[in-house]
Amino acid sequence: MKNNKTINFGNLLILLITVLTISACDNYLDKFPYEDPAAEAISDEASAIALTNACYQPLQRPKLYNMRIWTLDIIAGNSQVGAGGGEDGIETVQLANFVADADNFATIDFWRGPNPGILYCNTVIANVPKMVISQKIKNRCLGEAKFLRAHYYFLLVQLYGDVPLSLEPVGAGDNLYPARTDKNAIYNEVIIPDLLSAIELLPVREEYGANDKGRASKGAACGMLAKVYLTLGKYAECVAMCEQVKSFGYTLNPDYSDCFGGESKNKNTVESLFEVQYYGKTKADFFDDENQAAWHSTFMGPRNQNFVGGGYGWNQPTQEFIDQYESGDLRKDKTVLYEGCPNFDGKKYLSTMSLTGCNVRKFLVPLSVSPDYNTNSANFVVLRYADVLLMKAEALNELGQTADAVEPLYEVRKRAGLTNKTALQSLNQEAMREKIRRERRMELAFEGHRWFDLIRWDNGDYALNFLHSIGKTNATRKHLLFPIPQKDIDTNPNLKQNEGY
Repeated sequence: MKNNKTINFGNLLILLITVLTISACDNYLDKFPYEDPAAEAISDEASAIALTNACYQPLQRPKLYNMRIWTLDIIAGNSQVGAGGGEDGIETVQLANFVADADNFATIDFWRGPNPGILYCNTVIANVPKMVISQKIKNRCLGEAKFLRAHYYFLLVQLYGDVPLSLEPVGAGDNLYPARTDKNAIYNEVIIPDLLSAIELLPVREEYGANDKGRASKGAACGMLAKVYLTLGKYAECVAMCEQVKSFGYTLNPDYSDCFGGESKNKNTVESLFEVQYYGKTKADFFDDENQAAWHSTFMGPRNQNFVGGGYGWNQPTQEFIDQYESGDLRKDKTVLYEGCPNFDGKKYLSTMSLTGCNVRKFLVPLSVSPDYNTNSANFVVLRYADVLLMKAEALNELGQTADAVEPLYEVRKRAGLTNKTALQSLNQEAMREKIRRERRMELAFEGHRWFDLIRWDNGDYALNFLHSIGKTNATRKHLLFPIPQKDIDTNPNLKQNEGY
């Protein structure tokens, strides 16, 4: 599926105007304006909140969490595109086979997707401090914008390495052709400081009212910073952030399936630190950026089988992935469809429904909840407490505290029905490392984490060794970063391509 509606740094002025025309409303996801507020109105609490609401919206788009982020599991080898064959999903097929060039549509989306979000965040950070509004709302808006700006940049530096850095709203006389900034500078001068500031400014999740559920909170900022620290090998700092998350009262859902699904009970649960919010009803076309229906059930349902609204057959798990489940792992029947698995919504699954004999199950929403392709209101979970527990276990083990890593690892495995704690207690550091890495793969499958894990482990060597072991011998070190879109290099002479492309 190609979505070629692109945004680059040259369009930032238009996007700024868009931000300033977003009106406030009770449901913070319904952000799209139907009239322009007067310019003098951009100074009250409603306007500050509306500006901040805009910072979230790019996360919802196909360029990020409504498609591209979850397709990273395909690139990471957990699954294959499937879909309708031919040119359908060809851009993801190329990336997954490591033959993509700098004109690949998916890498253009990954590159451009965060840019409007960064602009919106910069607009809030530059303007909200000058507004004469309550300190509580001011702090919250600034905290949300800093959390989101850090997240957008964190995605970019993991995928591309050095990227252009913009920390101010872009005006007519500003440089629209920035060079790339060293990723380490972005981590140390933007991502980490923004998240530390967000932790100070944001409320805890319980302080939000019903209409504000899903906004960034202290727990979300601590969890995201833990992930940043883990990526950078700052293990003691990672453990400290994980402990902070625990202190806010996050816990695992009793059932793994409770983390996913389109019903209200599955949204913003006790396990969830941060989710991309959808409400399912949209006034826009399904393939537009403004669409408010989630894609993951529609795209991942078995093709032409009437299992879910739509059913485009994407993201089909490989047999190699299925074979990684341990005997008795309760997550298998809740994560994937395979021949002989429990029925889904009263329907029997057959291996002939997929090219690999399997489909993803964990995100599917029954027709009784989402009857059509464009009515899915399921959120996409970006960060949840199980991930935090596994991050803590990994960081403790890397610090040489292997015995202490057992408890957080076991907490995740126990919910999955894997209750042999003694076996974990006998592992040395190297064996524990492999156990945690495998556990991350199974617990977080198809949620968009696997690629980022692969490329951070062993300085990328783990990724190459794994990809070669499953037959992806085209993968080389250059593929640990995506190519900068050639269209953007042609427009901006100050951009330099990643090595090897």
